[in-house]
Amino acid sequence: METRNLRKERVGVVISNKMEKSIVVSEVKKVKHQMYGKFVLKTKKYVVHDDKNDCNIGDTVKIMETRPLSKLKCWRMVEIIERAK
Repeated sequence: METRNLRKERVGVVISNKMEKSIVVSEVKKVKHQMYGKFVLKTKKYVVHDDKNDCNIGDTVKIMETRPLSKLKCWRMVEIIERAK
């Protein structure tokens, strides 16, 4: 039986859902500055495949790496962790 490689997983907040079957997810990380030691917020955006169009803006979602689905999409939504209030 063949084993699958580990896929990268991220947790982020949906910031756009205006496309068909696609969402934009923003991941925010606190990174310590190398020289000054101050914690800095780093933001990274991912274009994610959402085949059921479930997500709304503000939802917290878990995404997983996948094969390239289009020019920018190589992530897919796994689950909605928390709905927006």
